[in-house]
Amino acid sequence: MLLELHVKNLALIERADVEFGEGLNILTGETGAGKSIIIGSVNLALGQKAPRDIIRSGADHGYVELVFSVDEERKKELEQYDIFPDEDGLVIVTRKIMPARSVSKINDETVTAARLRQVTGLLIDIHGQHEHQSLLHVSKHLEILDTFAKSRTSLLKDQVADLYRQYKALQAALEETGGDQESRKREADFLQFEIGEIEAAELKEGEEESLTEKYRKYSNGRRILESLSAAYQAVETDGIGQAIQQVNEVASYDGELKGIQDQLYDVESILNDVRHAISAYLDDMTFDEEEMAQIEERLDQIHGLQAKYGSTIEQIYKVLEEKKAKLTKLENFDEYRKKTEKEYEQVTEKLEKLCGKLSKERKAAAKTLADQIKKGLVDLNFLDVEFSMEFKRLKNFTALGYDEAEFMISTNPGEPKRSLGMVASGGELSRVMLAIKTVLADSDAIPTLIFDEIDTGISGRTAQKVSEQLAIISGSHQVICITHLPQIAAMADCHYEIAKSAEGKKTTTKIRKLDEGQMVEELARLLGGAEITDTVRQNAREMKELAKNRNEEIPSFDK
Repeated sequence: MLLELHVKNLALIERADVEFGEGLNILTGETGAGKSIIIGSVNLALGQKAPRDIIRSGADHGYVELVFSVDEERKKELEQYDIFPDEDGLVIVTRKIMPARSVSKINDETVTAARLRQVTGLLIDIHGQHEHQSLLHVSKHLEILDTFAKSRTSLLKDQVADLYRQYKALQAALEETGGDQESRKREADFLQFEIGEIEAAELKEGEEESLTEKYRKYSNGRRILESLSAAYQAVETDGIGQAIQQVNEVASYDGELKGIQDQLYDVESILNDVRHAISAYLDDMTFDEEEMAQIEERLDQIHGLQAKYGSTIEQIYKVLEEKKAKLTKLENFDEYRKKTEKEYEQVTEKLEKLCGKLSKERKAAAKTLADQIKKGLVDLNFLDVEFSMEFKRLKNFTALGYDEAEFMISTNPGEPKRSLGMVASGGELSRVMLAIKTVLADSDAIPTLIFDEIDTGISGRTAQKVSEQLAIISGSHQVICITHLPQIAAMADCHYEIAKSAEGKKTTTKIRKLDEGQMVEELARLLGGAEITDTVRQNAREMKELAKNRNEEIPSFDK
């Protein structure tokens, strides 16, 4: 579960430290107080792209930290990603956001965005304000089904995806063999020319570097000669000899001069060695214009081949092998095409059978899923609802099989079931998504679920039903929920108020955990609006008491 959230210098938040509890955690506050910033901070820690203006004005960076506590089962899953909780079973996710870049870490180890999402996907799931709109996309329905049925379908899906890659590769190979005989002959002739060009060059590893070094020496020969001649003249002067003579004359007067005398002899010896080395180099130095021309021509040939076939000798020879293989195919075209056609037919047959098995498993799981979602919808005040999943076969195979699956719903007796997008309003879609989340929560071990304003478009009795559903989910998961409805807020095990205030010339958002009395006051604010009377407070107390009684009926962490 998510134990702590720490936010620093993000948007209106200068600093916020929140300790979440087990069960249902509720966040409330006035419109514009910064509720979305809190959930936004969590999203940022999970790898969401950071808006340009997210860093608080005057700060050089923003910071988010999430502290998770994990059980033994979750530890084993995390270890598959080389993430090892500390001795207290804690996993700490941090993100430092700077103007030019951001750095994400898990337990002080820097991680990529992809790995961050993989790891945190095992720990937390966020249902955003507009996620229910994704139900309007039919592709989302199959994704939900596969999530629900992953224990039955994940292996089959992997096998289908692998076989589909082979299928597409063979399909592309067959398309390549579709030209006429004349075009194949032209292609073969050109391949033979390219192969001959590479083989005739007889390229050798390290040859380019060696020739480049020689060419650099030849092309700078005059400068080398002038500089070495000047250097020889410099070391040829008798300055050291004179120095040795002068020191020798006085060395007997002071024993400490012996050291200087020895050093001068060492310098003289070194300069003699340098003088002999320069002299030998100058004696051996030759400049052959013909050899330089040959080197230049060879380098031009190598660079020309690199421009056409690859930047290194290794890459050029790899291309050579590919061209030889392609030429072999063209020279044995009929045999190659027959072989490819046979493989294509075999893979297509296997893929058809495998997709059929996957579809069968999906349809069996879809019946169970639809029944459970329907039950959830009834619990959410859909009184006469019918819910099912309809399958169609796609014209072509895909990496996910050949299924297209769509949720169908009827919310009124006697009406036929139709596509969700044709029937459900925004508020109804939100409840459908909550029902789906409830079902998936039962089959999914993700310990923490966040709902950002799940109450969009609902009120009254329906709001009460939604609150009870959230309480049920919180019986087996930690739930964090932003809401503006008192019916939902009343069910809180832990309640937090988000408030905005002006401090000097800056506006700041803060969050605090409420005690029992403060919870009642916040409920009264949600019930009464601008004016809170004693009657409203009494209603709030009754609402909290009723919610407490209802909560005690729901098994959970400590309820």
